[in-house]
Amino acid sequence: MSSKRVKCGIIGTGNIGMDLLFKVQRSEFLECSIFVGRNMESKGIRKAEEMGIRTSTDSIRAILNEPDICEVVFDATSARDHMVHAPLLSKLSMFVIDLTPSRFGKMCIPVMDLENGLSSQNINMVTCGGQAIAPIAKVLMEIHPEIKYIEVVATISSKSAGLGTRANIDEYTQTTKDAIEYYSGVPRAKAIIILNPAEPPIRMHNTIYVEIDNPKLEEIKHRVTEVASRIKKYVSGYVIALEPTYENGRLTIMIEVEGRGDYLPPYSGNLDIITSAAVQVAEEHARKKYACI
Repeated sequence: MSSKRVKCGIIGTGNIGMDLLFKVQRSEFLECSIFVGRNMESKGIRKAEEMGIRTSTDSIRAILNEPDICEVVFDATSARDHMVHAPLLSKLSMFVIDLTPSRFGKMCIPVMDLENGLSSQNINMVTCGGQAIAPIAKVLMEIHPEIKYIEVVATISSKSAGLGTRANIDEYTQTTKDAIEYYSGVPRAKAIIILNPAEPPIRMHNTIYVEIDNPKLEEIKHRVTEVASRIKKYVSGYVIALEPTYENGRLTIMIEVEGRGDYLPPYSGNLDIITSAAVQVAEEHARKKYACI
């Protein structure tokens, strides 16, 4: 195994950027060489400096002015900002992992299309809901291609929704819906997100509803359990809260995600699933480039 680590830059010093920083620093294949934002008073900037990480408040300009500083860039800003960042980073031929719902680059959900996603220079991590639900929707459509409609309700703790998450709500619902349709092939999907202010904060909870006649329930249970176990390999808190259940013509499945508590509290599973997926992509990129394994 090689000891070489791939240098990574992180743009965005909010909750997602900070959770990424902790996960990257723990990785045996990655290291954060620069952590950038815009706000000199950012809590994230101060914390990164305490960790000995190089920081800048020049945002993407810090990377553009010194392109050798990193070869992988995580963008944890907003969909609107990424539309500006992506063409600039493309000119530097950097491998970009976009954690906003911009859909600028190629969508990637590691459990389904990691290998295919790595062929693109800009990879979009869809949304937390897309990461959690699209693999389940794909299983359902493979068993029952006659399904016409899938509805998903994602509930997250209000405390886990920072400024970036709230700014991207419209893009979130549209991108999650599109990802479910794209990956599963269902003709029509609907995604709803609820920010729950309950105390103590709740974990990320996703409910999937499907209207269907005569479901192959045992096969669905087996396949859903199998895909959940594969996701759990890189998102440790991913669990089936309610196994596939059929009642009154409707199939219901519930998924919960608990964060591993790297930087954020465990209830922030909605952030943990997308940062874990992004790090999985970066580590696979590193393995392939340097034959680390």
